Amino acid sequence: MALAEEIMTKYESWKEKACWDQEVKEELEKMAGDETWMEDAFYRDLAFGTGGLRGVIGAGTNRMNVHTVAKASQGLANYVKKHFPKGKRKIAISFDSRIKSDLFSQTAAGVFAANGIEVAIYPVLMPTPCLSYAVRALSCSAGVMVTASHNPSKYNGYKVYGADGCQITTEVAAEILGEIESIDVFDGVSCMSFEEGKEKGLISLISDEIYTDFIEEVKKQSVLKDEKVDKDVAIVYTPLHGTGLKPVLRVLKESGFGNVTVVKEQEEPDGNFTTCPYPNPEIKEAMALGMEYAKRCQADLLLATDPDADRVGIAVKTAEGDYQLLTGNETGMLLLNYILDRRSANDTMPKDPVMVKTIVTIDMAERIAAHYGVSTINVLTGFKFIGEQIGLLEEKGKEDSYVFGFEESYGYLTGSYVRDKDAVDGAYMICEMFAYYKSQGISLLDQLNSLYKEYGYCLNTLHSYQFEGSKGFAKMQEIMKDFREKPKTSFGPKKVKKCLDYLEGLDGLPKSDVLKYLLEDQCSVVVRPSGTEPKLKAYISITAESREKAEAIEVLIADYLSELMK
Repeated sequence: MALAEEIMTKYESWKEKACWDQEVKEELEKMAGDETWMEDAFYRDLAFGTGGLRGVIGAGTNRMNVHTVAKASQGLANYVKKHFPKGKRKIAISFDSRIKSDLFSQTAAGVFAANGIEVAIYPVLMPTPCLSYAVRALSCSAGVMVTASHNPSKYNGYKVYGADGCQITTEVAAEILGEIESIDVFDGVSCMSFEEGKEKGLISLISDEIYTDFIEEVKKQSVLKDEKVDKDVAIVYTPLHGTGLKPVLRVLKESGFGNVTVVKEQEEPDGNFTTCPYPNPEIKEAMALGMEYAKRCQADLLLATDPDADRVGIAVKTAEGDYQLLTGNETGMLLLNYILDRRSANDTMPKDPVMVKTIVTIDMAERIAAHYGVSTINVLTGFKFIGEQIGLLEEKGKEDSYVFGFEESYGYLTGSYVRDKDAVDGAYMICEMFAYYKSQGISLLDQLNSLYKEYGYCLNTLHSYQFEGSKGFAKMQEIMKDFREKPKTSFGPKKVKKCLDYLEGLDGLPKSDVLKYLLEDQCSVVVRPSGTEPKLKAYISITAESREKAEAIEVLIADYLSELMK
């Protein structure tokens, strides 16, 4: 059967049977006759991997809708029933502010309940780390977070967590995918209404006590002892229309930070992200309104959390009175140094301390850790691999050895109470660090420069290349194949010393479509497809005598990469 015939067959089936959501039905009607639209909606099933599902909201097999969510939920239900005995089958659910997040979470709950699985769901939108916390606190066999993290408003997603509170491993994802692929999207799914599930006692609401326990765990992460710190620093905070508002403000207030101004226009949940179409604290546009507030309030610090509050970005006031955004690497290094410095000074450093970071996160962090006698574990991209290492330490009775984990994409975690990055914890620790240094007359920029002076200057940048639709997907695969089949001897002015290919697994890490080129002079380039967006990502790391020299080299390497991505 030709591809066009397959797509038409799928389309006709959906047009006949998709009846759970009126908007899906209407979109299918509008799609008739538009082959490009139809092909993109049906040329494949929405990919399910270690990050679960993520895609554009709409009608079709390659879209986020009640039917693809229900099918994925049935696959997860089948997995849970195979691996957990009756009486121990329980799934926690949380959701963020995105379009249809509440509908998708209730749909998932209805599928689990219809399969005889107990469901514990937050009654209101909650951050991703609250879901990770609930999974372990309630002894669940799995968890689901309905979110597309920092993606634009047209996206939504479905993250799956294991009983350990981590996002699922590659092996578990493959098994759940096998279950999903064996299910007919319409006839193979069992589902009851959310209200029926509640009436039958299969669906219950997660208590406020669990949320409060999470807040208390975050507050315990303080590394201060008897230091005198002025917490009346002026802070501006924006939740970027997401879930961070209540938990971040509560932690800060209960910890003595009373001078916090919220960006009013971005305070309330809004799935359209009206004031920041790309709600990602990594990019300047998303931070623009917050920076305006900071200037008006003459605030010392700007904090922004993404929609599901697992990432946090910051801007700090410069000596000239402007505001400078810090990268995830810069903030991560500052936090790492602050935590290790205070724990060393206060004699709270554990025996055999460990820091965990991803292979694309700045290498300079290892030099900071080594200075304090802390070991570094490098893992694949994705905070689930950091969470996995915490679990492995726990199995050995060394859970307390974990002191910090971070990734360049603005994800941080200081404790083992959750197994995913936590922007509530990140925001709190950033504020504490900022107040501590400010009390000594030191700005975060001063502190960052002192780190560069001590450990050498290091510049890390990320370049993303967009590839939309079925043709874009094929192009990405072709480019990665080209990298492997045509070995690179240099990137710009830097020669390649070694290429690390993680496709078949390397250094004990799982198989992953990642290439890392080790270049001369402690430089490197990492290339990988995004796991959540139609993009190829390239991470460039330059070690040089100064920022100016590093930037000049980076430009040449970036230009070379751009040519390869055409």
